[in-house]
Amino acid sequence: MNTWKRKRLFAAGAAAALLAGTTALPSPAMAEDGDGADVRVTVDIEEIREPGVLALSVAGDSVALAEDGSTLLVRQFVGTLPTVTVTDTRTADEVPAGAAWAVVGSASDFVSNGGQAPISAGHLGWKPRLIDGGTSGSVTEGDEVVTVLDEPTQPGNNVGLADQELLMSTYDSGAVAGDSYSVNADLYLRTPADVAAGAYTSTLTLSLFE
Repeated sequence: MNTWKRKRLFAAGAAAALLAGTTALPSPAMAEDGDGADVRVTVDIEEIREPGVLALSVAGDSVALAEDGSTLLVRQFVGTLPTVTVTDTRTADEVPAGAAWAVVGSASDFVSNGGQAPISAGHLGWKPRLIDGGTSGSVTEGDEVVTVLDEPTQPGNNVGLADQELLMSTYDSGAVAGDSYSVNADLYLRTPADVAAGAYTSTLTLSLFE
């Protein structure tokens, strides 16, 4: 083979090698229009839980006393306190350790609309009656409070409702949480027989304490 042919073969081989090297290089990836990927996002949202509450409700806002059981010396007017309910929607662990609750009541003097002398709240007595105390035995009614015209039925209880007197209570709030309890009371107003005739009004205030 002459020198010229060898030069041509060498040039052709070099060109082939250069071409092969060029085609061996990887080409960049190209995205098709509209290609993509989804990411699923999740979250657990818990229901908002309101803390429980201890609340007092009364079935009515008035009671009319009617004369019944009067004697020659004492006039008596009786009625029934509207049902009082304590509702506790708390769980036991929401109740402070050692807590106890009580419902108490006190009355203002009976005032007339015609200028008659007031009748003091000491003339109004009550006898609480537990309607629903649950099954624990931890809720009880208060003791009877008689009037200033009565002999005491328990030491010192002939004071009427001039001061806060116990209607219903528990010694262990945690033990009775999550339920409701109700009570009413026999009311009686006792006055001297010569009390001035007229329409009288008093306000009996009930309060819940823990």
